[in-house]
Amino acid sequence: MSLQSNKMSQIPPYMFAELSKKKARLIKAGIDVIDLGIGDPDLPTPEHIVDKLIEEIRRPENSKYPSFIGNSEFRKAVANFYKRQFNVDVDPETEVLALIGSKEGIAHIVPTIINPGDYVLVPDPGYPPYRMATYLAEGKVYHMPLRKEFNFLPKFKDIPDEVLDSAKLMFLNYPSNPTTATANLEFFEEAVSFARKFNIVIAHDSAYNMITFQDYKAPSILQVKGAKDVAVEFGSLSKTYSMTGYRIGYVVGNKEMIKALSIYKSNTDTGQFTPIQLAAAHALNGDQTCIRKHNDIYWERMKAMIEGLKTIDIHVEPPKGSFFIWAKTPKGYTSSEFAESVLEQAGVIITPGHAFGPSGEGYFRISLSLPNDILYEAIDRIKKKVKITPK
Repeated sequence: MSLQSNKMSQIPPYMFAELSKKKARLIKAGIDVIDLGIGDPDLPTPEHIVDKLIEEIRRPENSKYPSFIGNSEFRKAVANFYKRQFNVDVDPETEVLALIGSKEGIAHIVPTIINPGDYVLVPDPGYPPYRMATYLAEGKVYHMPLRKEFNFLPKFKDIPDEVLDSAKLMFLNYPSNPTTATANLEFFEEAVSFARKFNIVIAHDSAYNMITFQDYKAPSILQVKGAKDVAVEFGSLSKTYSMTGYRIGYVVGNKEMIKALSIYKSNTDTGQFTPIQLAAAHALNGDQTCIRKHNDIYWERMKAMIEGLKTIDIHVEPPKGSFFIWAKTPKGYTSSEFAESVLEQAGVIITPGHAFGPSGEGYFRISLSLPNDILYEAIDRIKKKVKITPK
């Protein structure tokens, strides 16, 4: 007798969970592993946020069950952030919902919106939970290819009519993970117009909206007139404030979708720990100089890694957002072959592009979540131990 459902038997293990297992095995075997795979910031959470968390933990009333829709102070802080950063008004009572990290909300929005058999339009390559959540909800995935020649933006006109007839939800993600591409308001206007025409909900994953470089400012899809009629936007404090382990995020936008998601969530979870929400509110409302300081560090790492990659004949244009590098695999390698060679021969973890979808084949992703000296060491190991044929 099988101890799992037919559905679960068809779902592969989460890619980064498998990488973590492989890393643990190698470390146990005595190998010094450099992990450039997962996007987990090494920079510390700013001290004033940590102090606020400790202060709130000491309050006995904060140990009770949290609000199902999120602490009002946190929801107001999110609304204040949207007004300050994007000049967008959102109602903290009806258009903001607290999440246990944006990944949780992204996974739960799918069964909230679609019925079994409905299509979900997913960027390819894209964040794996878009696809996995669709499969778990018994939906059908349509991969929207993101190609370099189109600046890694989907071509809506290429989506077949038979897909559009049963499509209910579309994911977008800019700045993009893994491609690092960015989108302007003109693109979001096109997306909103497309969604209106075909009665499709847009879920924009904006987790990297504050990790930007060289005076680039990432827009919000909610800046588009009428976007709230068809769209919600997911945000996270994980990368902006180095709070990945805190598991705190939010969704803003269409009040009907947010109400539906709140019902789904209230029946499946009990919300995030109140002191974490209050620390997150403090982060959003407080001193923002930490963002620029962290971004300056990521930019220096970006330049260092791009220069290092040039020495092994891998050439990358500096991205405007995210702390990733998306690069083509060297001649003679598939994505998985190159990632395996780099791991086995150099002890360096990189993420193969095909793990993000079929169109990711031929690429690999590097996370800049380690200091420069370790990045230099990673390049040096690859240069010395992995065979790379000049193109």
